[in-house]
Formats: sequence, structure tokens, C-alpha cells
Amino acid sequence: MKELYEKIEALSQKITETWVLLDLDSAKNEMKSLDFEMAESDFWSNPTKAKTKSQRREEIQDELTRWQQIKQDVEDLLAVTKDAEKEKDVSLKSDIESQLVKLEKKFSSLEFYILLDNKYDQRNAIIAIHAGTGGVDAQDWSAMLLRMYIRFSERHGWVVKVIDKSVGQEAGVKSVTFEVSGRYAYGYLQSEAGVHRLVRISPFDAEKMRHTSFALVEVLPELEEKEDTKIDEKDLRIDTFTASGHGGQSVNTTHSAVRIVHLPTGISVSCQNERSQQQNKATALKILKSKLHKLNEADKQVEKQKLRGEYQEAAWGNQVRSYVLHPYKMVKDHRTKFETSEVDDILDGKLDDFMESYLRLKAKR
Repeated sequence: MKELYEKIEALSQKITETWVLLDLDSAKNEMKSLDFEMAESDFWSNPTKAKTKSQRREEIQDELTRWQQIKQDVEDLLAVTKDAEKEKDVSLKSDIESQLVKLEKKFSSLEFYILLDNKYDQRNAIIAIHAGTGGVDAQDWSAMLLRMYIRFSERHGWVVKVIDKSVGQEAGVKSVTFEVSGRYAYGYLQSEAGVHRLVRISPFDAEKMRHTSFALVEVLPELEEKEDTKIDEKDLRIDTFTASGHGGQSVNTTHSAVRIVHLPTGISVSCQNERSQQQNKATALKILKSKLHKLNEADKQVEKQKLRGEYQEAAWGNQVRSYVLHPYKMVKDHRTKFETSEVDDILDGKLDDFMESYLRLKAKR
């Protein structure tokens, strides 16, 4: 029993250390601050801002509840083990060992969040998918990736909002930009940046030949207002055009959609999801600032790594992950070497194992 007690005590210590590493006390203070704001009479005067803060409060509460529960469970098990040892009662040993295994497994799952300790990991994510080499198959592949990320986000209780979408003439999408709102959204989804390759029997080929197609995924963290990158208005070209997206009849009959081009870098951002030109301009500018900020961060790194997707051609040789549907089924990440034959599950949004393997590899560098 003594050895068992020491194992449980060691687990308790690990939980305490992880609590500190994740700075969960600061999260508790943030939740208290949010509670104070939500109690104000004018809190819902700005519904969008209020909804964002309410969601963040709920996410922090969920995270704290998980950690508080495992802390309590371990403390309870320690007390039971201590009493059993005192009474020389070995009849509980098997049950205690079983509970310890479950708690260790639960801790291992929660410990994953240690990997999400970088500056932007807790932020919302802005994702863009661009069809690459492969024609209509690539456009269909882009639509499949969009569905995959929406399903993944739904599994985590995150909110997805499409910002801009260019639909293919025959099928799929040429490009799509969307925002994923949720605690740790960027931390998880950063692993998806790069070229994704699909091999399958094309549903658009009458001869049922095997085709290879590519799509480029770009992932950016959403910046807070105080972190906004300064942009000179003279460096921008702002175009307006008739929106083709969803948003009501008025959206499709006025020049409400906005495209902003940053002339020094050539970065272009479009938004047509909002009802007004002013709202679309604000959203496009927010995304542009995130792109420029990430580009600046990349330039500061010693290795000058290219973090933005546009610097890679969506074609042979550049893929970060391959999805093979024929002649066999396999999804393989070329960075981590992690692979699985459960292709249908992956395309349905079960990406956690790929993301964890990426973050663990990143942590070793």
C-alpha cells in the first residue's frame, strides 16, 4: 500500500505543477473579472462583444472544472489509500489501482494543454483554404477540408463563422476564409498550416481515373486590439464589389463586399459575409493585420521560417499531410510521421491525434 500511496502522491504533485504551468490561477481571476462585467446592466448593449465574453467565461469555467475535479479525485483516493494502509486493509488494493490507472489516463489527456503555452495559443483562429493544383478536384478537396475543420470545431464546442467564400463553377470552393472562435482554437489548428494532398478516384472523371489534388491551408491567430499592427493607409488599395455570399438580398444588390490589398507585400484579403460595407472593411482589415503581424513575427525568427501559406505552391513536394483514399486508405503527416488508416474519421474532424503529435514535435525543437 505504501508504494501505491507514493504513486498517487506523485500524481497529485504533477497536477499541482501543471496547474502552475498553465497559470490557472490567472484564469480564475479572469473569470471573476468577466463575472463582474456580465453583472453590469449594460453588458448586452453590444451583443457581439457580450457573446464573445460569455463564451470565453464558459470555456474558462469548463477548463477549471476539469482540473478541479481531477485534483479532488486524487485527494480522495489519497485519503482512501492512507486509511487502507493504516488499517492494513489490502482488500481495497485492486480497486485503488484501477482508479489510479483511470486518473493517470485522465491527467495525461489534460497534460496536453502544457503544449499550448505559446503567446497566441489560447486565441481564436482565422483560417483560409485555397484550391491548388487539380482543377475541379482541388476545389472539391478544399470544400472537404472546410467541412473537416467545421466538424473538428463543433466537436470542441467552438463557433465557426465564414468571412469570405469563392465557390467553384462546377463543384467545391476556390477559396474560403473563416474564423474559429474558442479557447485554444489557434493552439490546436496551427498544425494545419501548409499544403494538403488528396489521392482518390475522381468523382468528376468519367473514366474513373485516380487523381491527385492539392489545397493550401493558412492559419492565423486573431489579434487583440492593443496588438494591432500599424498600417499606413497609403499602403492600401481598397476595392468594393457586389457580394455573392449569404447575408440577405440586399447584400447581393449593393457593393457591400470589400477587398483590401496591402501594396508593399501584395497580401490581399476579402470579406463579404457582413451586411454592410463598413463591417466587411473592418473584418478584412482585422485579418490583414493578423497576416502582417505573423509575417513580421516570422521575419524576427532566427531561421526566417515562412509561416504564411502563400509562400508555398500548392503542388507536388510541398505537402504537410497526405490523404490517400485509393488504392488503399491512409492519412500521413509528413512532418511528424504520424499516420492512420481511419480516413473517414479524419475527414469527419477527428484530428486531435495529428495535432497532438505536431505540438509534441514542435515542443522538442
